[in-house]
Amino acid sequence: MLINLSDVLSDQHKTVEETVPLTMKEVRMKSGTYPIVESEPVHVRVEHVRGKELLIYADTRLVTVIPCDRCLEDVRYEFVFDFTKHVDIGLSDAELTEELDESNFIDGYHLDVDKLLSNEILSGWPEKVLCRDECKGLCPVCGQNLNTGSCDCEDPGLDPRMSVVRDLFKNFKEV
Repeated sequence: MLINLSDVLSDQHKTVEETVPLTMKEVRMKSGTYPIVESEPVHVRVEHVRGKELLIYADTRLVTVIPCDRCLEDVRYEFVFDFTKHVDIGLSDAELTEELDESNFIDGYHLDVDKLLSNEILSGWPEKVLCRDECKGLCPVCGQNLNTGSCDCEDPGLDPRMSVVRDLFKNFKEV
């Protein structure tokens, strides 16, 4: 969804405030594509600071489905956004100072809300997603989900390549 910024960038510098629907249906990353199953409209307010500097306020909530890192079951993950971006559309990304954010979501006189949120989703993406803290994961031999039941596979035991490390811990174990 695009928001027209011509009012805020004109000589009158009117504040633009809109509530728009989230048109993004999925999150695409190198690790895969994750559907957005719930979303609220995005409330955006854009104010002029000086020159070509803008303050962009946005807030929304969305829920995406991410597979559990241990058992691969679907997990609903909620993102709640309430953020401010300070951008200067007159500067290139190489000229940005520390107090300014990148402005790759503004093209000419239009703010791309989906691209703005996509950047926030990527920066807030969880490192590890678990269906529950005590998730047992999958059997390394047959792939059985150990949360739903056990399997008849033999325990492969400890990796013989790790015997040196095990011996170190045995020999230097503090009492």
